[in-house]
Amino acid sequence: MRTIVLTRIDDRLIHGQVVTAWVKKVNCNRILIVDDPLTKDVFMQKILKSAAPIGMHVDVKGVADATAFLTEPEEKDEKILILVKTPQPLEALADAGVVLPTIILGGMGAKAGRKKFNRNVSASEEEVACLKRLSEKVSTVQYQLVPDEKPMLLEKLL
Repeated sequence: MRTIVLTRIDDRLIHGQVVTAWVKKVNCNRILIVDDPLTKDVFMQKILKSAAPIGMHVDVKGVADATAFLTEPEEKDEKILILVKTPQPLEALADAGVVLPTIILGGMGAKAGRKKFNRNVSASEEEVACLKRLSEKVSTVQYQLVPDEKPMLLEKLL
């Protein structure tokens, strides 16, 4: 299995905090965005890839392709940061046997059908249920906006 150094839920995907803080903290050299609809949006893929640090390899894959990719044999010195907009793709990966390290909930913006939990996290009932199921399937699910911030376990946030 490939080496995953960080798994993050953040609906903005690649942005300043990810590029300037998280990439450096985990010293990754590859970003994998798991998002089925985004695989069909070539324009958005170009924008996200251009927002990544120079030299960073960025892949955009649907859940099935990401599962196949992540369960391939480990490549030497490869360190992957997984980014998703919502928890559902991570649950699908976990159910397919992908071993995920601690999941960091960074930001899920407010929109119709979502309840606000703090200024950076809003989630629908379905997303909350998914997060709770994930916390039973992986070692830890925690909220942490930036690396220097003290992490908060999911149970305390929700």
